[in-house]
Order: sequence, then structure tokens, then C-alpha cells
Amino acid sequence: MGAADDAEQSPIGAIGRVTVPIPPDGPGEVLLAVRGGTEAFAAWSETPIAKHVRVIVVDCTSARSVVVQPFPTP
Repeated sequence: MGAADDAEQSPIGAIGRVTVPIPPDGPGEVLLAVRGGTEAFAAWSETPIAKHVRVIVVDCTSARSVVVQPFPTP
């Protein structure tokens, strides 16, 4: 239906959880709540992130690959 639908499908800003640890030199995996369900994405980060850490998506490099950072905790 157009650009508005594409924007709604973007995972940027989604909160997720690391299911495969993210190493400094390669992808891990995160589960993100998107499109009314939970989907797995390949995930990259500037710093290593351990399994089960909550993350937020800061960029999307392809349909199934995202850049994440740890979700800030209060």
C-alpha cells in the first residue's frame, strides 16, 4: 500500500531479546516483537552482547538483519 506500510514494518525502535550471543566480529540473533508476532533477526552490535540481554534496534541493514544496542535500564 505504499511508504506508510513500509514504515510500519521497520523494526527500528523495536525492543527484543538476544537468543544467540552477539560477538564483536559477527552476527548473533535476536527475537523482536514485530508485525503482531515475534520474529528472529540476525543482529550486529558495536560491542558484544550476551544471551538474554534486552536490546533495542537502532538500524536495519536488510529485511532480516538489524543493528542493536543494549536496552537502557533505569
